[in-house]
Formats: sequence, structure tokens, C-alpha cells
Amino acid sequence: MQRIANLIVRRGDEVLLLKKPRRGWYVAPGGKIESGESIFEAASREYFEETGTNAVNPHLKGIYTMVIKKEQDIVDEWMLFTFVAKDLKGTPFTETREGILEWHHIDELEHLPMAEGDRTNLLFAVHEKGMQYGTFTYTEEFQLLDEKIQKSDEESK
Repeated sequence: MQRIANLIVRRGDEVLLLKKPRRGWYVAPGGKIESGESIFEAASREYFEETGTNAVNPHLKGIYTMVIKKEQDIVDEWMLFTFVAKDLKGTPFTETREGILEWHHIDELEHLPMAEGDRTNLLFAVHEKGMQYGTFTYTEEFQLLDEKIQKSDEESK
């Protein structure tokens, strides 16, 4: 099973998103976790590679299973670890081989073109406390078939 880490930075009321050229969908910068790499290291490395900046104090907000089905058969499956940070150091690229980087008001997460599972996890990451866990099942064309979400609140000491 492939493992992916992504990271969204919320600076004030804006988030930095990557617009992918293939579908024109928005994503949080991220990518594959390399062998021997922690999820934190992967999220930080991928963020730097795709934005040219370093996220300030990123922390894990969600762990998800993504499933692609063809009829009743699972044809692909991966784990996604979503991190969030409240600022970044440096000036982000405007365009990379991965796509175009753009700042968007957080309210735009509600309607920008993206996979519905991404919308669910990114909205949680920028708005909610605690952790979110879930499974998103899609068709091969990335139409959402089902989502199962669980949440846990942060405990105070």
C-alpha cells in the first residue's frame, strides 16, 4: 500500500494550494513517503520541494485510507497523512512542474474543484481541533462512492 503525506498552510484566512494541470483540481502540496522516511519528514520535504518554502510547526491532523473501486473490486488503495501549519518561511513558487501555487481564502475550500475526500480532510485541517480519520471510496474517475469519518478531540491537561 502506498503512503502519501500532504501539508496545508493556513496563514490568517488564506491557504496555499497547488492546482494540478491534469484535472485542474486543487490539492495540498504533498507526495509519496520514501522508504525509511517518517510521515513528518515526508510532509515537510514534499512541501519544500513543491513550494520552495518551509512550513512552520506542522502537525498531523488526519489519517485516511483512499480506495479506488471498479464495480466491487478494489483496484488501488493508499494511505494519506494530512498535516497543517499556521505559517511558512520563504516566498512560495508561483509555478512548478507539479502545477500552479495559489493563495485562496479558506471559504473557497467549500467550492474549488478537488476530490471530495480532499475537501473533507482539508476543511477539517484548517477549521477543527483534534484529529480526523476516515476512508474514502472512489470510482476510477474519482467520483466519491462512500466516506466514513471518525474524529477525536484533543485532550486538555
